[in-house]
Amino acid sequence: MDNLTLSIVPWLKNTILGGLLFFGSWAFAQAPVMDIDLVATEVISQGQTGTCWSFCTTSFLESEAHRVTGELHDFSEMASVRVIYSEKVERYVRHHGHHQFGPGGLSHDVTHAAAVFGILPASVYDGGSTLEGHDHGALDRRLTSMAKKLVKKSKGMAPADFAEVEATLDAVLGALPNTFDYRGVKYSPESFRDAMGIDPMEYASLSSFTHHPFGQSFVLEVPDNHAQGEFFNVPLDELEDAVHSALERGFTVAWDADVSNAGFSFNDGWAVMPEAAETKEEWGSLGAMPLEPSVDQAMRQAAFDSQENTDDHLMHIIGRATDAKGRQYFVIKNSWGQGNGFGGKQFVSTAYFRHHTIGIMVHEDGLQPEIRQQWVR
Repeated sequence: MDNLTLSIVPWLKNTILGGLLFFGSWAFAQAPVMDIDLVATEVISQGQTGTCWSFCTTSFLESEAHRVTGELHDFSEMASVRVIYSEKVERYVRHHGHHQFGPGGLSHDVTHAAAVFGILPASVYDGGSTLEGHDHGALDRRLTSMAKKLVKKSKGMAPADFAEVEATLDAVLGALPNTFDYRGVKYSPESFRDAMGIDPMEYASLSSFTHHPFGQSFVLEVPDNHAQGEFFNVPLDELEDAVHSALERGFTVAWDADVSNAGFSFNDGWAVMPEAAETKEEWGSLGAMPLEPSVDQAMRQAAFDSQENTDDHLMHIIGRATDAKGRQYFVIKNSWGQGNGFGGKQFVSTAYFRHHTIGIMVHEDGLQPEIRQQWVR
């Protein structure tokens, strides 16, 4: 996920694009009936940042902790950001500036931060949040400038060179604590992670593209995969089935998708394939929603190859719903605040999911047995 997810940008973009089709407000239409409604923390806003990857995956891990322990805890999104931002600068310099650099990331960045550092409660580490929320505009510009200066240095890399980077991150986000007290217990970030039942090695990333063999892992070619994370490649039907299977087993799913299209409307609370709509009346109520196009593997691949589908935004799939005509939707928790008719959640049609998904993350126990047997940590 890249700078498209700076919260005001997608709102403006989707308002302009979506306004061409979404004349009525679906927030007032009949909502689908929830079939599966799994536990998650409240919807919050990522503010003026490009860190949806952390907000999504942190929410995902919160639900995972509840699944394991039976208790719901609020984890710090910015703890992962603080860990990963340092690594981004170093990686950029080691590649002599020829590497993706920016605020974006993917779900495996959060599980990696959990593995190498741990997890913090939000009450312990707020990451420099103010009453207005998070705003990383100045920080992103400052880090970019420092990273470029480090590339231009002629004496190579030295620990002292990164002191300014660390000091800047500490000043804006805060220094990460080695120990802390939480609900009367003293923890380290690692011991808190373990107490929450989170094992970072147990999470699988899946995708579906024909330019790599099915049944094998590959490095997903999107700019914000700066860590060169691998995804297990499965046919499209199996990718969709993986989400149904996980939800039916009580596992939520982290979801990376393209949202820069007319079918994704946060304001209306929907994400659908709009090509079949001929008149605004067809979108005026859920009962009148037209049939969506059938999305197959070739259609999906063509959209990725043409860069119609790009890695825009990560969200948290927390449930499933069915409309009056029997059509199913995945229910997502977005990170753009609660400002729509569904409190910040959205209904994602299965056609939209099949066409616009970049990748997903799920606990290995939530996978179909046939996929889990093939997937290798």
